Amino acid sequence: MGRLAQTDGLTEFEQDILATVRDFTYREIIPVATELEHRDEYPAQIVEGMKKLGLFGLTIGEEYGGLGASLLIYALAVEEIARGWMSVSGIINTHFIVAHMIARHGTDEQKAWFLPRMAAGEVRGAFSMSEPGLGSDVAAIRSRAVRDGDDFVLNGQKMWLTNGGTSNLVAVLCRTDDGHDAPHRNMSTFLIEKEPGFGENPSVPGLTVPGKIEKMGYKGVDTTELLLADVRIPARRLLGGRTGQGFYQMMDGVEVGRVNVAARGCGIALRAFELAIGYAQQRHTFGKPIAQHQAIQFKLAEMATKVEAAHQMMVMAARRKDSGRRNDLEAGMAKYLASEYGKEVVEDAFRIHGGYGFSKEYEIERLYREVPMLLIGEGTAEIQKMIVGRRLLEEYRTTG
Repeated sequence: MGRLAQTDGLTEFEQDILATVRDFTYREIIPVATELEHRDEYPAQIVEGMKKLGLFGLTIGEEYGGLGASLLIYALAVEEIARGWMSVSGIINTHFIVAHMIARHGTDEQKAWFLPRMAAGEVRGAFSMSEPGLGSDVAAIRSRAVRDGDDFVLNGQKMWLTNGGTSNLVAVLCRTDDGHDAPHRNMSTFLIEKEPGFGENPSVPGLTVPGKIEKMGYKGVDTTELLLADVRIPARRLLGGRTGQGFYQMMDGVEVGRVNVAARGCGIALRAFELAIGYAQQRHTFGKPIAQHQAIQFKLAEMATKVEAAHQMMVMAARRKDSGRRNDLEAGMAKYLASEYGKEVVEDAFRIHGGYGFSKEYEIERLYREVPMLLIGEGTAEIQKMIVGRRLLEEYRTTG
């Protein structure tokens, strides 16, 4: 293990967790990632391996059968996994967000019902907030839930669900008529248990997952739509048991999700740097390795600095959230910086590979197609700048 992206202050137990994840990544993910990605094949064997390691319960409390690890340890584990294949880190990210929302906002009955099975990996979560044509304008959602006795009836169309087909639990944000003037106060989150798969769902009448959306990268993991046509959900599956709380619940989930995306940016940047510095020492031009050319050394130095800066920003954001303090500013900064630096480091690694970087035989080709997702996932770079800018104005408000 090199000098970059190291984290001080970890306990021996935490170091052991990360060492196990790192070993799993090098043994089980990296050797098969490119082949599976080119086939757009779901990494079922890798997922089973993560279940056995307990990664699906990494942050779930020990009282529910999880490991009770901090957000920091989770983020560092994601960094290691994304270093191997970013799609795999996406599989556990949406699961983690849903588990976090249930643990923080769920009723006692919801926690007892879902969290032990989520910790074991038997129930795997998906997260459904966006809709067609909506982008980051969450307040404009049109999917609606109407109370009908002891149930809610859901109608609408959701978009961009990671794990939409393979999951068996979806946290869905819908509009509810709570009588508030502010749109975001008329939203609620519903926990829908379903059968994994595509098409009309056999266990939830009216729920349809049409199929996988074809993508240029981020393959292997399924990204889908979700259609709701008079889907009847028991009121006990309203997250937290109260309507009107959905927007706040989702934003809490997105806040930790942004730390996850930052960690993915760190992981993919580190892998790109490793590939570039390795290739630069093997490839010869003008009678010597290209690593001995000053221009390449300059590029490697810039890449390494970006890898380290992104990692430290991500660690800081995770630690702030773990301390119980508000971290939307830090999470926004970390997601923005790690995503942008991730893109730049991958592009520089691609340039160092020259024409070979354009070949599917080389891993950098896959990274080059994967990294753009980080620029738009969990809120675009522009959205992060808006969040950061508004928070800075709050923190540095002048009088007079």
